[in-house]
Amino acid sequence: MSISFMVGPHRVRFAGKTDIGLVRAHNEDSLLIPREMALAVVSDGMGGHAAGDVASRITVETIDQHYRDTARSGQNTWPFKLPSLEIEKQRMSVAIQLANSNIFQTAAVDGSKKGMGCTVDAIYFNQGRFFIGHVGDSRVYRIREGRIQMLTEDHSLLNDYLRMKELSGDEGVHFPQKNVVVRALGLADQVNVDVIADAFKVGDVYLLCSDGLSGMLDDPVLLEIITARDSLDTSCNELIKAANDAGGGDNITAILCRIEKP
Repeated sequence: MSISFMVGPHRVRFAGKTDIGLVRAHNEDSLLIPREMALAVVSDGMGGHAAGDVASRITVETIDQHYRDTARSGQNTWPFKLPSLEIEKQRMSVAIQLANSNIFQTAAVDGSKKGMGCTVDAIYFNQGRFFIGHVGDSRVYRIREGRIQMLTEDHSLLNDYLRMKELSGDEGVHFPQKNVVVRALGLADQVNVDVIADAFKVGDVYLLCSDGLSGMLDDPVLLEIITARDSLDTSCNELIKAANDAGGGDNITAILCRIEKP
């Protein structure tokens, strides 16, 4: 069931769903649907690594806890009367770096979890802006005025090759290491976090998803499914179904966030 929060004069509505898919033995994805504030998180435990589900769960729980702690203490706004752009960007970056540290330390004391890792995309809405924290190849898209735009950049070997123009788009489709991630949480004691901030508009829809969704469905299909329905819950269900119909080769997670009038 969708949930909404007032963010200034706007309402932000959230819905999300995760699914094991048709191939994996268990679900290593984790997600956070907001409980106390307009914060959502998708984390994909890295396939082939030990305890990916543990890593993704630690990530979601750490980010959630950091935001609740800083909201109660006021540390995210002091010494300013209102949250500033740089303070909120730093808040997002610190939350994800804390998650990385918690995963790394957990693996260091438990040999069965050595090498575990995960990707993360988190989004927080405040003061007319969204703040995205991103590591890995999970994605955030924005649907605005009938167009879909990927806001994040994949931290993947495939994307590195495409960016250096060593592969064409067609070659990328058949690239044998397309699922290799070059940046993730938990693999080192520190991690670089991409933080994106911009203004939101009424009518915007934001999609956070693991690569089990984006790897199965092209952008036009994502756009068609999301814009064809008013219910975010129904759209999430349809996205999962379409990814499974396309093969369901990985765990599938989707969160939708829509900016509405109050």
